[in-house]
Amino acid sequence: MRQMVSAACGLAMACASAAQAENVVVVELYTSQGCVSCPPADEYFAKLTTDPRVIPLSLHVDYWDYIGWEDSFANPRFTDRQKAYARAIGSRTIYTPQFIIDGKDRIEGFAPEETASRLAEHFSEAQQVTLTVTRKGDTLTIVADADPPLTEPVRVQLVRYLPEQTVAIERGENAGKEITYRNVVTSWDILGEWSGHDRLDITAAAPGDEPAVVIVQNPGPSAILAAARAD
Repeated sequence: MRQMVSAACGLAMACASAAQAENVVVVELYTSQGCVSCPPADEYFAKLTTDPRVIPLSLHVDYWDYIGWEDSFANPRFTDRQKAYARAIGSRTIYTPQFIIDGKDRIEGFAPEETASRLAEHFSEAQQVTLTVTRKGDTLTIVADADPPLTEPVRVQLVRYLPEQTVAIERGENAGKEITYRNVVTSWDILGEWSGHDRLDITAAAPGDEPAVVIVQNPGPSAILAAARAD
């Protein structure tokens, strides 16, 4: 099922650890515990978490809460992010489930063959930005270089997530199902803008045990130029 931007449901990161992006691909899944079309996509997404070339991030939206089950992970900010992606391409429609690959490719509904094909294309793309994230305690050190230099400023973002959570859904379209969700995003914050001319060398607070991911992305939101995780 799908609707205009208000709602839709489609056929369709006391020791340090370091991680450097080696052409990893960010996959955002927009999903909901209340969407009957989402469990197959959630299951496919879970398999992506085992691939080191992929940073899968599951964002739960809130626009299905009205049908009888309030998604325990839903955040209106994630709905706003999905809407911003739609506006960036001149669309008024959003879906669940929806995969967005590296901020560029949008796949409505559960389409595993198309998703795998698009991923393969992104794995082979050359990277303009080299990104390294080092974690020591509650602090991240973020270093990035662009070759050649970027032509416009980009956003440096920090994402935190829960690696795994199981939910017993009691009402709504998925009533009676127990679903294990992976890489459930809890926060997505903009640390600032980077010109892409001089080296980026900043620190950011990352308290707690949740894994962290740093993403460098063109505004829009649009293409993701680099990403690295610090577990």
